[in-house]
Amino acid sequence: MGNPLPFVLADLRRSRAGVLAVILLVALAVALGVAVSAQERALREGSAEAADPFDLLIGAPGSETQLVLSTVYLQPASLDLIDARILAELADNPEVAYAAPIGFGDNWQGHPLIGSTTDFLTRGGALALAEGRPFARVDEVVVGADVPLALEQEFEPLHGHVEMEDEDHHEFAFRVVGRLPRLGSPWDRAIVSSIESTWWIHGLPVGHALDEARVWPAGLHGEPDFSAIPVGPPFDLDELPGVPAIVVKPASFAAAYALRAQYRGADATMAVFPGEVLVQLYALLGDVRDLIATISVLTQVLVIGAVLLAVLASLAQRRRLIGVLRALGASRLFVFATVWLNVALILTLGALLGLALGYGGALLVSLAFESRTSVALPVALGHPEFLLVLAIVLVGLALAAIPAALTYRNSVAAALRS
Repeated sequence: MGNPLPFVLADLRRSRAGVLAVILLVALAVALGVAVSAQERALREGSAEAADPFDLLIGAPGSETQLVLSTVYLQPASLDLIDARILAELADNPEVAYAAPIGFGDNWQGHPLIGSTTDFLTRGGALALAEGRPFARVDEVVVGADVPLALEQEFEPLHGHVEMEDEDHHEFAFRVVGRLPRLGSPWDRAIVSSIESTWWIHGLPVGHALDEARVWPAGLHGEPDFSAIPVGPPFDLDELPGVPAIVVKPASFAAAYALRAQYRGADATMAVFPGEVLVQLYALLGDVRDLIATISVLTQVLVIGAVLLAVLASLAQRRRLIGVLRALGASRLFVFATVWLNVALILTLGALLGLALGYGGALLVSLAFESRTSVALPVALGHPEFLLVLAIVLVGLALAAIPAALTYRNSVAAALRS
């Protein structure tokens, strides 16, 4: 009797229902830890990637977190407006590559309509559209990858993405002229128009002095000629309304910190790096992760302990069989190896199954999260998850020696008398 593996496999097959139950119990405990670790890392990476295009955000004094959530992740909220002079100052600042206003307010079938400029749309020319071209008129839009509108299709927006009171709305139909590539962010569900269209719809000045005879060739009660309304900078300060937020692309790394210091210290504005706000959110997320990870470790300890107790109880019922094996010539080492291998296989199979279940669980959570927020979460197993499973397997292999050692110490006579 030199190889205990056939004996162990036969024993496992004979008790397959109980063995499968124990393996599944170990797998669920391991899966919890794996899923929490993988999901937390995916959330960090996905949210950080979504914030990449927003180097610096400037808004009215208030909650930095809300400014980031509203501008980067398009969470509906009413933001105070920034004085128009701030936008003009930034546009004329040589340390600014571009300063793009962001305007909210309307939607189409749940897809937010966001007003901005072509600089923001194309990231200053660094981002190519997947289809079509940028908007060139106030009645043209570029849609995100997940917006079910085709090129040249027309639609009329609905008001109410953010509730606005005491505003006049000018109705007109938009036409789709372009589509953004997939960004893995809530902007995949957005419809981007010129900021002038946002101001026009809400009855505000459009940032440019208009030639009324050209805009209303048939008179003020006729149809306006939207091609006569300028789009994009430079803006006319006397015709420039306030905006909820401004996305600033600094010309250099040093300029970014200088601009943040300048507008962070002002009474009328706040300036934030979205990454810094995310770090604060990650700290809170980390506390929750640590709590769940602690619960997961305690669960795994309890499960391994329960497995060992089950093995000990099983051995108590099989002492006579072990005595017979010893009487037939099996050595103490063979019996030790048989018991140890039995426990080791159960714990190892459970841990490996838990690794797969944890990955699958994290992937399902990410897909559900992405369907609700459009933030793509790149779930992948990394070193932390493999180290976790390896640690559980090694601890299990070490603890498996306990029942094996107890069996090793039993004499043949005592086993046969049991």
